[in-house]
Amino acid sequence: MPQTFESQFLQLRRKVLEKRFSRMNDKQREAVFQTEGPVLILAGAGSGKTTVLVNRTAYMISEKHIRPWNILAITFTNKAAREMKDRIERLLGDTAKDMWIGTFHSVCVRILRSCIDLLGYSRDFVIYDTADTKTVMKECLRELDIDEKSFPVRNVLSIISNAKNDLMDAATFENVYKSDYRMSIIAKIYYRYQTKLRKNNAVDFDDIILNTVKILSENPDVLSKYQDKFQYILVDEYQDTNNSQYLLINLLAQANRNLCVVGDDDQSIYKFRGANIGNILNFEDDYSDVQKITLDQNYRSTQNILDAANSVISNNKGRMGKSLWTSNGDGNKVFVYTGTNEYDEARYIARQIKKHFDEQGSFSDCAILYRTNAQSRVIEEMLMRESVPYKVLSGLRFYDRKEIKDIIAYLRVVYNPNDDVSLARIINEPKRKIGNATLEKARNIAREKETSLYDVISHADDYPEFKTAIKKLLSFSEIIQSLIKLKDTVTIEDLTGRILNDTGYMPALVMEDTTESKTRIENLGEFISVITEFEKNEETGNTLGEFLENISLVSDIDGYDENEDSAVLMTIHSAKGLEFPIVFLSGLEEGLFPGMRSMESDDDIEEERRLCYVAITRAKEQLYITKTISRTIHGKTMPTTASRFFKEIPVEYLEDKTTLQPKVAKVMQDLGVRNAAAPKKEVYMTKGFGSSVKSSGSTDYSKFKAGDAVEHRTFGRGEILKATPCGNDCILEIQFESIGFKRLMAAFAKVKKIN
Repeated sequence: MPQTFESQFLQLRRKVLEKRFSRMNDKQREAVFQTEGPVLILAGAGSGKTTVLVNRTAYMISEKHIRPWNILAITFTNKAAREMKDRIERLLGDTAKDMWIGTFHSVCVRILRSCIDLLGYSRDFVIYDTADTKTVMKECLRELDIDEKSFPVRNVLSIISNAKNDLMDAATFENVYKSDYRMSIIAKIYYRYQTKLRKNNAVDFDDIILNTVKILSENPDVLSKYQDKFQYILVDEYQDTNNSQYLLINLLAQANRNLCVVGDDDQSIYKFRGANIGNILNFEDDYSDVQKITLDQNYRSTQNILDAANSVISNNKGRMGKSLWTSNGDGNKVFVYTGTNEYDEARYIARQIKKHFDEQGSFSDCAILYRTNAQSRVIEEMLMRESVPYKVLSGLRFYDRKEIKDIIAYLRVVYNPNDDVSLARIINEPKRKIGNATLEKARNIAREKETSLYDVISHADDYPEFKTAIKKLLSFSEIIQSLIKLKDTVTIEDLTGRILNDTGYMPALVMEDTTESKTRIENLGEFISVITEFEKNEETGNTLGEFLENISLVSDIDGYDENEDSAVLMTIHSAKGLEFPIVFLSGLEEGLFPGMRSMESDDDIEEERRLCYVAITRAKEQLYITKTISRTIHGKTMPTTASRFFKEIPVEYLEDKTTLQPKVAKVMQDLGVRNAAAPKKEVYMTKGFGSSVKSSGSTDYSKFKAGDAVEHRTFGRGEILKATPCGNDCILEIQFESIGFKRLMAAFAKVKKIN
């Protein structure tokens, strides 16, 4: 009997799948074929997790004859969902289109569209985004006569969001915090906020999951319907689930228990978003009959890179335990470089990238990772100086960040009050209740009078059109006028400090007290460091006009072609899920990585260590670890100590690329640097780049202090402005009579005190 077209197709498809399965390792095949009951796939970095998920689903439909509409696959990003769906459809054709594949939010919205009326909403509800929720919250505060300065919108929304993720509605929240004065007020706001959402037939993002869980928990018939539909459930990135997501999954999987979760406890790095690592760590307690499969063969990196990662993460106590291995070979050791400061560090990174391009012809092979966005500023500047094209992923370039643009706009208005564009940007930053309507009136008057916005605003009482806004406008103009009077009498650093304080910009950020506001404060601290370096640099001048010109040139990158071959900069959080042939992990210093705030708790330190593990495992062929012996933070140059995470990597996996004189090598060893050897050539230490003199032998560096008169063999006489201890050495900042300011390492400067 001749075969039908359908049977021929099925045979061909089976052969394709069998060929794909044969290319998998034993653990991967086990994960693919184990389709029944609870399954935990502990998937290490670079272990082929997506391949396993796609082929497992194809096997379930093609070989186990499980109906696609009975399968639910949940991912954390729309990109991951699209990739998974596309790959399954390429294997199975249109059959896979009946599957539910999506994020937690997209899946829950589909459920809510069929049954949200049980909660008193209509099924045509709208979803409010972040901007919408801010508008609603402002209305709530206004109606309740609550001062927004005392209860910042973002702060209140963040607290409510956390409550919803912990499945606390307004009533529960009020009961839990009834004895806390501030939180009891937020409970009232929470009530008002939810009332408004319901009135508008709207939900926010947190409501989507909360309401779904509420309906499933309170309506057995609805729960039964979806349990019957989703007989097989797959959840990717399970280590990133929060409490409400955890409950949702377990409700749906209760009846059939065919739940497969995929994740890596060592890559749980989103605690700040509400992720609960306990969900994956306790999965075996939740499902005692679980089949646990560990994918520990890595297809991405070399063994030396993996050994470094394994060494670091093994210091965490809260983990299941695995050790990644590869058949890719040992590869190069992890290269280590310790710069004298952040500029030296950034210059080394830029030049290594340039060297790679010269040898291999590609900038895009290279990624630079850092713990905080503020670190990118110096790196970006050095990349531009070395003519290395780059792009910043999942974050703005330093000078394009809102808070930096705002403060630069203030400086420009102080320098040139006729700069209408800059003035319009900051007239209501921070919020002064000067709205767009008032601003538009001012623009119209300025056009009619052929004058500047500042001139109109500073004479607001001459224009009855402003009505109640007169007082606000005059108050703002008085602030600007007082700053204008200061600009020629104080340093740029002091002027910026006055702007941050007198305008209310910094107090507003401090009061906001959110993760975002703290990041903005850190970035502003880095901007102060920019000013400090500028004013100390004898080559750039020190006037406000010169500084603004310098900033304009540094940030003038509008013509950059994004399709061009470019190095990539990003935070470590942004790098999760990505890989690069060459990775530079910068700023591995105590207080920076791990950050100061994390040192207050063992759990936070373990989260930081997992973040370090993620960073290391992004590298395929070569990993560079860089750090400094001093770093300027918030305008102050401080000695640094090597990160504990660096010290956790055994010396046999490291190769020190630092070229320094013996005495500096000793200092660096004291700071945690391994194999700090004598240099191949003489290196001179001043300002991170310039020329100085060589070591002068043994000196008691503690005797140097600010105000000391000194003499240098080359630079002549000078006065010490600042002496900063640095390990066993001392950084001297000296104003010389002949050549001006120099920064020298005391161990290398032939400087004598003049009595």
